[in-house]
This record gives sequence, structure tokens and C-alpha cells, in this order.
Amino acid sequence: MFKRRRFRLRLPSRTLTLGERTLVMGILNVTPDSFSDGGLFNDPDAAAERALEIERQGADILDIGGESTRPGSEGVSASEEMRRVLPVLEKLRGRLKIPISIDTSKSEVVEAAAYQGAEIINDVTGLRADPRLAEIARKAKMSIILMHMRGDPRTMQKEPFAPEVMRDVRDGLRKSVAVARRVGVPKSQIVLDPGIGFGKSLEQNFELLGRLPEFARLGFPLLLGPSRKNFVGKVLGGVPQNERVWGTAATIVASIFGGAHIVRVHDVAEMVQVARIADAVANPRTATARIEKK
Repeated sequence: MFKRRRFRLRLPSRTLTLGERTLVMGILNVTPDSFSDGGLFNDPDAAAERALEIERQGADILDIGGESTRPGSEGVSASEEMRRVLPVLEKLRGRLKIPISIDTSKSEVVEAAAYQGAEIINDVTGLRADPRLAEIARKAKMSIILMHMRGDPRTMQKEPFAPEVMRDVRDGLRKSVAVARRVGVPKSQIVLDPGIGFGKSLEQNFELLGRLPEFARLGFPLLLGPSRKNFVGKVLGGVPQNERVWGTAATIVASIFGGAHIVRVHDVAEMVQVARIADAVANPRTATARIEKK
């Protein structure tokens, strides 16, 4: 079991401590076509209520996105993303206590979301699509999650996979960090995500999970998002997305034992429980401290 390093992640309004326990990031897709929950929260009122429910269920961060990045998906314009996301952020102003992450690769969307209170940028392209995101992160003092993706959502599962996935992901993340650091983004605002399911084969996804501690050598906190992914469903015999909760739970435990600081999930209430038990196994003092606080 890997002992993860502790970090302090700076946001505009607060600082998050990473490593004492696993932080859970709850997913809110306000899209008609996301692979797991597309179309469920198109209405801003329904989306805002789901965001508040995610907070009540124990999430530490809300991640909201207005563009699907599922395999084979086509992109949408920045204006369409903002049309989907901004009304929800407006409804959450002053109501949500946990920090908000905006899942986008477009600088226009980030600027608008930051004005509405978003504090974290979740960029699945690792600054390849829009390097200006790094400048915004520096100026607005937003944290930025740099994810590795081979190719783009439309083609990532059709193009040849990397012959050596660990090298491909490691080199890609280093390039993303270099772009961010070059414009002055502090290390204390950067999180890395190996990009489970984004341009990797089934075997490569499990290899990344099994060798996750190797990414700790890059010197940044790690985020993992295996929730309900296709590689989980395939190993379970092709079960649909909404029946992958137990398979997802196993990947979350593997992520935590491999050193993940943040896990990004759909099934918030269930994965909060999973994370708490995994944390207690990794560090029994965590369980004692939690009980003593009650």
C-alpha cells in the first residue's frame, strides 16, 4: 500500500489539504449526451438541486461540465457550454459551501464560470486545446487539473493505443505541467490526472491503476476518475453504466491505495463510504479521528 504525500491545494477562497484523507469530487453533467447521466440535469433547477444533494451526500468538490467527453462525442461551442452551465452556477451562488470545479477546455467558459464562483479548472486536454487556461489559472488563482488524453474524444478509442502507456502518460503530463509552469502557475495550484478511459485500452486502464504510485514521482497531487467507465463494465460482462457501482467501488479502493488524493465519482454517497473505509485501512488514525470528532 502506497503512502501518499500531503499537499496544500490553493484556491481563490480557501486552501484544501490533500493526503490526510481522500477528497471526493461529485460529478454533475448538464449535457444531453454524457455517457452515464446525459439528459438527466438539463433543467437548471434540477441541476442545482442535484448539486446541493451531492454536497449533502458528502462530496468535497462539485465538478460541473457542459460538454460530453465520452468516446466518439462531438464538441460543442463555448457559447453552448455557457448556456448550459452558467444558469446552474448562478442558482448555486451563496448556497453551495464546497468548491466548484468547471470541467471544460475553453478559456471563455472558464472566465465566465470563475465570475460565477468556480475555483478549479478541470481540463481533460491537459492544456493542449487551449493553453490560455494556464494564464487564467495564474491570474484568477484557480487550481487546475491537468489530465492526460491520447487524441481527442471523437477519435481517442479508435486511434492506435500507445505501445507503452506509462511512458505516454508520464511524458504527456510533464508537457502539460511545463506549459502551466512556463506562464507562472504555482505548483500549489496543480493537480494531475492520468486520464483513465481516455485513449487507453482495457488492459492499459488497469495497468495505470496498478502502477499509480509511479506518478507520485512527478511531485503533484493525483486525481483519478474511473467511475462507471467502460473498462469496468467490460470486465463485469457488459453491465450498463448504472449497474457499475460495485465495480467502481473496487477501482476507487485501488486508486486510494495507489496514492490518489481526489476521486471523481457519479455515485457520491456510496463512494464517500468506500473512501472512508479505504482511508481507515490505509491509516487507522483516520478512523479514530473521525469518530472522536462526532
